[in-house]
Amino acid sequence: MPDTVPPVVADARTRILDAAEHIVQAKGVAGLTLDAAARQAGVSKGGLLYHFASKQALLIGLLTRLSDSIEADFQGVLALQPPGRGRIARAMLAWTFDHPESVCEQHERAAGIFLAAFHQDRALLDPIRRVFDRVRSGMHAEGLPPGHALAVSAACDGLFMSRVFEMYELSADELKALRAALETLIGDVA
Repeated sequence: MPDTVPPVVADARTRILDAAEHIVQAKGVAGLTLDAAARQAGVSKGGLLYHFASKQALLIGLLTRLSDSIEADFQGVLALQPPGRGRIARAMLAWTFDHPESVCEQHERAAGIFLAAFHQDRALLDPIRRVFDRVRSGMHAEGLPPGHALAVSAACDGLFMSRVFEMYELSADELKALRAALETLIGDVA
């Protein structure tokens, strides 16, 4: 009889955050209650309160986990970039243009949570803001002129928003031309 590996069961904290994420995506922050999150996570309310003392603490945990995931994903892409000026901007382009399929689902989940959190309490997005502030600061610190770094950031943010909200879809030729223009901005740092 072959050895079988038992399925990995997520810890209670992870199950609670997964449940909260699902509820926020389906019903918004208003639909998130501690009872609903506990029930969906398969934990007692006391078990939930052990990890998250309030709905606000649960939301902060959810947004912190999301910001950690975004940071880790970006750092993984950054690690693949060769050293030198414009490295962070090149990583931003790679993150946006080279990996759209692998991050689309995460982006869609993130966007739903961003919007729900924004409507609940704008300060909840502070962990996410800090991630992107570090990215933008890094682009400036490595020598990109401010306008060039901002153009790269704004273009990548715009593509994210266009995908998430299905505002428009660029053709392969348009994406190639946009990337080439942005790469020119990154390379134009004497």
